[in-house]
Amino acid sequence: MDLAKRVQTLTPSSTLAITAKANELKAAGHDVIGLGAGEPDFNTPQHIIDAAQKAMEKGFTKYTPSGGVPALKQAIVEKYERDNALTYETNQVIVTSGAKHALYTLFQALLNEGDEVIIPAPYWVSYPEQVKLAGGLPVFIKAKESNDFKLIPEQLEAGITPNTKAIILNSPSNPTGALYTKEELEAIGAICLRHDILIVSDEIYEKLIYGDGTFVSIASLSEALKKQTVVINGVSKSHSMTGWRIGYALGDAKLIKAMTNLASHSTSNPTTLSQYGALAAYQSSQEKVEEMRQAFSYRLEKLYDWITQIPGVYCMKPQGAFYLFPNVKEAVVACGFHTVDEWVKALLEEEKVALVPGSGFGAEDNVRLSYATSLEQLEEAAKRIKRFVEKHQS
Repeated sequence: MDLAKRVQTLTPSSTLAITAKANELKAAGHDVIGLGAGEPDFNTPQHIIDAAQKAMEKGFTKYTPSGGVPALKQAIVEKYERDNALTYETNQVIVTSGAKHALYTLFQALLNEGDEVIIPAPYWVSYPEQVKLAGGLPVFIKAKESNDFKLIPEQLEAGITPNTKAIILNSPSNPTGALYTKEELEAIGAICLRHDILIVSDEIYEKLIYGDGTFVSIASLSEALKKQTVVINGVSKSHSMTGWRIGYALGDAKLIKAMTNLASHSTSNPTTLSQYGALAAYQSSQEKVEEMRQAFSYRLEKLYDWITQIPGVYCMKPQGAFYLFPNVKEAVVACGFHTVDEWVKALLEEEKVALVPGSGFGAEDNVRLSYATSLEQLEEAAKRIKRFVEKHQS
């Protein structure tokens, strides 16, 4: 079979690969602790499930407009006005089959062959692949660990060329949990305005903020930045609705229309009952969202303490999302391995703990641990990792 060149250049998802291996071991009867998947371990709140069921009973099981049902688009507009002090019209909103599809559709509608998109590293694994699928060129700028993995203005300036079309900002970040401050976003925004670079602001983890951190949408800083930004978000992380596949984008009406036209020829529309579930998520109490955030916050404090006690493991303390992204280079070398990937593979085989190697995120010295699982599992995982390190170092 002669496959298309566009798929031959794709890099397999390291997250899905490690999860598949962990599931394989589980199926064989092993006690595997998986810290790889990026989804909350809580079930979707019951009132959302009930709303979707009622929608089906009412006959809302047919096609919807390609860009989403009007009521949900209006609820998204109201959410951004309420939470982020941003005013949009419904023709500036597209509802998609997950935030990932919002990004995919955006790049397909935006990029021409050879257009460059700046991607700060570490990055979410799908960003560069989606840019490549649209004919664009991902340009990686390595954000320093000493700066909490956040891009600084000087680095951005140095990475801009005449072909630069856009930059992706993910705050809070997957995989690092880093959160940009208002001042940091203002500095980046000023450069983007000066060079006419579109800002793709991935805000999927905005509701998962810890400590004294404050979420700021770069689009809210000025009217000029709002016009220069496409916001990407969804209900997957905030409302534990990963499998419902509802995301959305907000931005320039012309671009949103192009994305909607494209979606009409790819997915037709997001799943109807899921849209009504998302509508309930935004129109009802956010109490469950806060309960989940508090649970993640508590797990973060515990897991951070356990992980940083392991010899040769160093970690910045994240302010958002639900990941730790420790540097394990010293532990890897002390354990006699050549790469972090080898170390992760051995850890899974010997101690049955699944982590995601940082190589898939553009950071070869790190690993990603998701704390979207029970405290008991996290504590046991930390014990196993420490035992593994101490055994190989001795």
